[in-house]
Amino acid sequence: MVCLVESVIQPKFKSLHYTHNSSLIKFKSKEYNATIEFYWSPLLVESNSDDPLMHRLPDRIVRIQEIEKHARYWTDADIIVFNTYLWWKRTYMTMIWGSFEDAEHGIYKEVPMLRSYEMALKTWSDWVEIHVNHTKTKMFFIGMSPTHQTADEWGKRREENCYSETWPIMKQDYWGRGSNKNMMGIVGDALAKLRDRGVDVKLINITQLSEYRKEAHPSIYRKQWDALTEEQLRNPSSYSDCNHWCLPGVPDVWNELLYAHIFGYS
Repeated sequence: MVCLVESVIQPKFKSLHYTHNSSLIKFKSKEYNATIEFYWSPLLVESNSDDPLMHRLPDRIVRIQEIEKHARYWTDADIIVFNTYLWWKRTYMTMIWGSFEDAEHGIYKEVPMLRSYEMALKTWSDWVEIHVNHTKTKMFFIGMSPTHQTADEWGKRREENCYSETWPIMKQDYWGRGSNKNMMGIVGDALAKLRDRGVDVKLINITQLSEYRKEAHPSIYRKQWDALTEEQLRNPSSYSDCNHWCLPGVPDVWNELLYAHIFGYS
């Protein structure tokens, strides 16, 4: 989003700051007295993946009823854009009742992912209803971001993925296995219940339009956090990133949709 606006602002009229251990990134346009902030909370509720730099952990643990540590930074915004999806994609999630600081005395339970996701959105919904000024703040929820991990979905070998792809998928209404319609349904239900309580959070559905773009991921052209092995180097598909997106690219379309929603908000 910052890319859409910062290029037309002179350097002396803009600034970028990292605060709260880089959890909060602030871009400010001084000329327009406007700020765009990005806050790192990949599961919305508190989790052991909340560190923006050190979150590559084998086990994902959430405090499913706790959100205030993150949410206190969102309250005064004029526009809030929420999203949480990819970080939930595992069969089970581990929940903790207790604190991460005293984790050895916490109560742990493995819960199926869909139920965990539903519980997290319930915690989020309750916070939104109570703490957001609904006459001031416009709220949006971005839908699922597709992945392209198994090429048999578009007619190639299963062990292949987005690596070396140069054309989008042309099949109308294509839907990949990486996009979970049950999770989409949970989001829809959460937003419908909020509407029934007088709270309007608009869904921006980016999923279908992004499903076709198997060629739009970084693939091997990204920072590698660990040294690649000889075996990986012989098989580029094994370390291709088919989750994130190239910039400029598909996310710019998402931002254009967000722009249209903001100025068409009623």
